[in-house]
Amino acid sequence: MSTKPVNVAVIGYGWWGKIITATLEVSPLLNVVLVVESDPKVNEIAQEDGKKKNFKVANDFSQATSSDEVEAIILCTPHQFHAQQIQLAAKAGKHVFCEKPLCLTFEDAKAAIDACNAAGVKLGIGHERRFEPAVIALREEIAKGTLGNVLQIEANFSQDKFFALPPDNWRLSNKFAPVGPLTATGIHLVDLAIAILGPAESVWARLSTRGSKFENGDTLGIMLAFPGGANALISAILATPFDGRFCVYGSQGWMEIRDNTHPENPTGWNVTTQLRGQEKKTHFMSPAPTVRSNLEAFAGGIREIAPYPVTQKEMLANVGALEAIMRSVVTQTIEPVQG
Repeated sequence: MSTKPVNVAVIGYGWWGKIITATLEVSPLLNVVLVVESDPKVNEIAQEDGKKKNFKVANDFSQATSSDEVEAIILCTPHQFHAQQIQLAAKAGKHVFCEKPLCLTFEDAKAAIDACNAAGVKLGIGHERRFEPAVIALREEIAKGTLGNVLQIEANFSQDKFFALPPDNWRLSNKFAPVGPLTATGIHLVDLAIAILGPAESVWARLSTRGSKFENGDTLGIMLAFPGGANALISAILATPFDGRFCVYGSQGWMEIRDNTHPENPTGWNVTTQLRGQEKKTHFMSPAPTVRSNLEAFAGGIREIAPYPVTQKEMLANVGALEAIMRSVVTQTIEPVQG
């Protein structure tokens, strides 16, 4: 077991790529040695930052996969590139951390995971909400049986950050980010539901554009059905000010987590618990660097300090649910989840 920092290449230096790179500046477990950015204007910005922060800059993905210095690759690229990029990185012997969603189809996700396993490299996923202290505490209470049998989950992740994006940004594109509220924010809530209830079996979803001109929609409602009868009701909106809520209802009580601010700049969480026969209690939980915690867990898996906590089964289940949601939006019917 080595404690040497993992040398990484960040692929994509847009909004999130910059956040990832800045986040890792203070990490003792990961070291950004290379940034790859194909857009000439953004590449210039990366080069200026690289001079200050001591990382190299390239313009082609192959320059990361062929580098002897790079141990792991962090993908901050449009969703439709993930499947191929994961497989190319794995074949080059590089560990891969991929921003959500892992892939846009179940078959692509399976091929990506199989490629990592065949090459013996680790795979991480950008579901940092699992690393929020309030979510960790919630899952511990569920595991102890405090809430009894989980009956239903209700969750919301809404924001209006995308109004600041230019109309041609890939995050507003049907081609590059289909079902925008899902791939932008809702996918985190789907992941948390799967972490608690396991793989979903079917879904009904409705997408509309009611508060913007986004071609990939701004208002999404989802109902995920799980084996045994539990449900997850999920709302994801891109045309209203920020609101974040995750609540689990059980046979002995319920527990709700409310975000005080957008997770990009967290200022803590208010957690309310109501158990049968007891008074309702609310307490505050301080903010934590969840993005860094996720990436450091990935590094810990590479260095064999501890297993990476998001399983490949859960990664596949998440993409299976995503694909079914996208189908349901089109067919307006209940769709089965592949798994």
